[in-house]
Amino acid sequence: MEEEAKDIIGKIQLQNHQLQSVLIQKQSLMMQEKELERALEEIEKAGGEMYKSVGPVLIKTEKLALKKELEDNKEEIELKLKTIEVQEKRLTDKLKESQKRLQDAMPSGHGG
Repeated sequence: MEEEAKDIIGKIQLQNHQLQSVLIQKQSLMMQEKELERALEEIEKAGGEMYKSVGPVLIKTEKLALKKELEDNKEEIELKLKTIEVQEKRLTDKLKESQKRLQDAMPSGHGG
């Protein structure tokens, strides 16, 4: 039983690390999504010439083209977020399962 518990603990540590990584990716994507939403709001308010940043250079662009590009980027981020949320749920479920297995493997009087 002790060897099994060590294996499960190792698995739990790995799953925690994977979950942490997924949550960091999710947070980053959510921040990017908010930035795009703010940029789209500003485009709606703005009139006149539009510019977009391409590396260290600003390039003049059409308002509709810029809006379309930002909307496409936002859609891509939303798809990535959905994928990340599926990974997060799967990892959370695996982690809960491993924690239960660890409790069951412990020699104390749990669940008996």
